[in-house]
Amino acid sequence: MKKFLSIILVLAMVLSFVACTDEGTDPTPTEPAGSEPVATEAPTEEPEETEAPTEAPTEPQAETVQGVTDTEVLVGNVAGTSGALAAVGVPFNAGIQAYFDMVNAEGGVAGRQIRFIHQDDESDPAKAKAAVQTLVEDEKIFAMVGHFGTPSIMATLDDLKGYGIPVVYFASGVNTLFNEEAEGADRNIFPVQPILITEGQIMIARAVADFGAETVGVIYTNDDAGKDMVNGAEAMGERLGINVVTEQVTAGATDVSAAVTAVLNANPDVVIAATIQPTLPAIVKGLVAQGNEAPVITSYNNVDGQIASQIFPDIAGQFDVYGNGWLDITQESAAEDFANFATYIGEDFATSAFAMAGWIAGQTFTAGLEAVGEDELTWESYIDALDQEQVRIPWGGYVDFRDGRRVGVDSMNMSRLADETAWEAYKPLQSIDEILASAD
Repeated sequence: MKKFLSIILVLAMVLSFVACTDEGTDPTPTEPAGSEPVATEAPTEEPEETEAPTEAPTEPQAETVQGVTDTEVLVGNVAGTSGALAAVGVPFNAGIQAYFDMVNAEGGVAGRQIRFIHQDDESDPAKAKAAVQTLVEDEKIFAMVGHFGTPSIMATLDDLKGYGIPVVYFASGVNTLFNEEAEGADRNIFPVQPILITEGQIMIARAVADFGAETVGVIYTNDDAGKDMVNGAEAMGERLGINVVTEQVTAGATDVSAAVTAVLNANPDVVIAATIQPTLPAIVKGLVAQGNEAPVITSYNNVDGQIASQIFPDIAGQFDVYGNGWLDITQESAAEDFANFATYIGEDFATSAFAMAGWIAGQTFTAGLEAVGEDELTWESYIDALDQEQVRIPWGGYVDFRDGRRVGVDSMNMSRLADETAWEAYKPLQSIDEILASAD
């Protein structure tokens, strides 16, 4: 059972593969166990010359409708289906198409079939800008579904906001997508994957609700991932009125003893390790060496068997380590999700976490169409409808878009390090409000 749960948690975690933290960083993605390494840098050759994209409109046009007929709605995306991230982009797009195939086989939405097209940017931001222009201005798509990879997203986000086109699901957790009260052009942006600012908030909520913490120590890396998580932690700490003590370490550092000493001097009830994989073992070793006994909470990016093997022997029962997750295939509804997915995805991608991510992207977009229903379908009516929805995520919890909320998934579960190979379920999928309401 523990091994099975470990596989589940790895499956959830690898969906962050292209969720680079911010522009200009060199993220360290995690690969599925047993896979060949996949390069994450964009191709180094100069991009082919293209005509410079025209400036996108600075304000969304009123009552815009394109890509919509009585029988069809046309959507598209830009994704690297060749080049550096093809091993991710191809199954990701297959998952989107598979979900739409299911919807279309059942009659579509409001009598309309969903037709999906895409542009391959080879994970090159310059090509992504031209591809977005082609899709919006030439192909006249109604919406972008599954915008892919942080560099391409960052290169095109302002253009997409300027057009006013709905953009649903980003294969990234970049903090630029985070917005608690989106207004104006920001309302057309609908992130789904966990954003690390939100995860930082969840960590504090867990510390307070599950462990009764009044003081929390946060050791965070000086990269965008660590900074995003500590920003979320500090904001939630202020909201809940608890003491949050923070110490920064260099990403990839092997000696973090000074930061550990400073945090432990505050006598924390819980320690948060706000980092992505490479630095976590050093933080854990430092805590062990200085006699920490407080529970440690870390990011969903660290919940896998490889990390378990690196940190479990050192801990030797001195304290517990917990990690978040945003999917749980053991929940009751997951069986139906898997049955539908298996029927439409085909054998090539039946076990692909990246295809599952695409399936989630397709489902989230379709939820917006269903919210519009039989009413007139325009950019504005779609955005208004999805803006009032709390959408259930296949294999997961909910993403809440209501009233301008654009923070990605805020329903996460929590697992506990069980042994050298596995993590075991500890807390179910819960939103921040549900976590806080469950406090003793």
